[in-house]
Amino acid sequence: MFGKPKYTIVKIKKKEMPGGICTKCEDCGQIIFNKQLSENLNICSKCDYHFVMSARERLSLLIDDGTFEEFDKFLGPKDVIAFKGPKTYPEKIKQDQEATGLIDAVITGSGKLDQRKVVIAITDSRFIMGSMGSVVGEQIVRATEWATEHKLPIIIVSGSGGGARMYEGMFSLMQMAKTSAALGRHKNKGLLYLSVLTNPTMAGIMASFASLGDVTIAEPKALIGFTGPRVIEQTIRQKLPPGFQRSEFLLEHGLIDFIVHRKQLKAMLGKLIDYLH
Repeated sequence: MFGKPKYTIVKIKKKEMPGGICTKCEDCGQIIFNKQLSENLNICSKCDYHFVMSARERLSLLIDDGTFEEFDKFLGPKDVIAFKGPKTYPEKIKQDQEATGLIDAVITGSGKLDQRKVVIAITDSRFIMGSMGSVVGEQIVRATEWATEHKLPIIIVSGSGGGARMYEGMFSLMQMAKTSAALGRHKNKGLLYLSVLTNPTMAGIMASFASLGDVTIAEPKALIGFTGPRVIEQTIRQKLPPGFQRSEFLLEHGLIDFIVHRKQLKAMLGKLIDYLH
């Protein structure tokens, strides 16, 4: 008889894919290489889902190279009410500044959109959910007043799931009226305001400047509203209609004017400026 064969058990460590290589589509589940996703403007190549873009990426998408002049670049937030929570407000600010490279949740400035001079403000949902505190409100007001003074159209691209910033209490809520008043003065001069809503645009942002555009454009499938659908369902104890608070639902019900694919957004804004300004 033959003896038992001799063998050695070798443990092989499973090779894992390094992080930061691929992203799973939030809508269809497709696995996409990040390089491919970036080259396609953060849009899923399978289902056309529009991923979140940073403010700098949107700036590059909409404003001609070498024409952007940033306003209030170093204007930063303060802990005006000494907010108490799991993290202090200064800790949260520092964390998001390091993660995003931004001073606060908005970039404002002037530049050219296909050779048309415009003022633009872009909020960034990566910075405390794009919420509006004193600095965001102040920057949008200053940008609007600069556009009014120079008789220019203003474009505001909103991406905020946070609304008014709780860390600043009433100071953040004041920005809703403050930004709305500045845009009202801009409108009274017969000037154009184009509002672009991205995923998500919610709460105090949507209840103030984001809803005041002369023309309101949204990206496909963007979540837009005041309170999120889950909270509404829990409050009214009813099931909401399919697609509730998504761009397509809101276009059908008259809250927005257009749904525009990200790749056509710059061209559409240019046409609206030519026609309306």
